[in-house]
Amino acid sequence: MNAKEKFLRFEFIPHLKNLDPQAKGSWGKMNVHQMVEHMSYAFRLANGRIQVEKILTPEDKIPRMQAFVLSENPFKENTPNALLPDDPIPIVHPDYADALGELENEITEFFRVYDVQENLKIRNPFFGDLDRELNVSLLYKHALHHLRQFGIEI
Repeated sequence: MNAKEKFLRFEFIPHLKNLDPQAKGSWGKMNVHQMVEHMSYAFRLANGRIQVEKILTPEDKIPRMQAFVLSENPFKENTPNALLPDDPIPIVHPDYADALGELENEITEFFRVYDVQENLKIRNPFFGDLDRELNVSLLYKHALHHLRQFGIEI
């Protein structure tokens, strides 16, 4: 297991447990609770529970996008997501512990899916068809982005 997988499996949730669910980030409009539910969505997309057909990025730009995913370059603050509204999506789980539990389940499902189907590729609307390595790198980069948003530097 590489360091990124180890972080996502064992370290990400404990960092989130130490945050105030209502805390606002240094950028963006989401609070911690909304970000946790946003990350659950990202993992559902990566584990195939949410499936997309269309890739929004032009085909000729996909190799560059995937190279970025594998790089050490972070997402920029306020990186826009064309699939999200301007204002945060209302929370689904009123209890923060339930939101964390859902995220933990989606992370577990992500690794289960790829443990069962090692060569699986799952479509991401921005980064194209991603194998395990690309998805782990993307999720890791995404997790670090949001932790930084709430004052946690890894």
